[in-house]
Amino acid sequence: MMAFRLLGVSGALRRASTNSALIRAAGALAGEDVDFSIADIDLPLYNGDVEDRGYPDKVVAFVETLRAADAVVISTPEYNKGVSGVLKNALDWQSRFSPVPLSGKPVAIMSATGGYAGGQVSQFMLRQCLTPFAAKVISQPQVHVGSNETPGLFVDGELADERVRASIAKLLKALREIA
Repeated sequence: MMAFRLLGVSGALRRASTNSALIRAAGALAGEDVDFSIADIDLPLYNGDVEDRGYPDKVVAFVETLRAADAVVISTPEYNKGVSGVLKNALDWQSRFSPVPLSGKPVAIMSATGGYAGGQVSQFMLRQCLTPFAAKVISQPQVHVGSNETPGLFVDGELADERVRASIAKLLKALREIA
């Protein structure tokens, strides 16, 4: 039997990103029967002129990883009350392929932010951004990690909080149930 293929997408490029730490935690919690990988969304900015000349190799590689995944988990930061530009850019690039890789794909969302609300606004925006693709975005449970610089929450760049880890495990279980 083939392993369940789960793709993690961090909406932040910064090496010390707490959203990337959430994605790594999801990979560690996904289970032994899961083939987990992390997408590279450090892509060139979408530009129709570039598309007309041919898709950049990094974009093609990203789309291939999306297509190969059975499900996707995205962790979004909140930049100025919205998703990061790199995450929106990745969504825009994949929308240029037919069929759209996220069409019908099960997707789970989580977020880590410095603010108290833990990325609720960016999660709302991300859900709206995924709507045109008819992705199967699960609504519950929601994982919002606020005040991400709280001592003990992340240690040496990794998620250390057991309550948050348990929430991620529940999110992944719900994702598997719809996949």
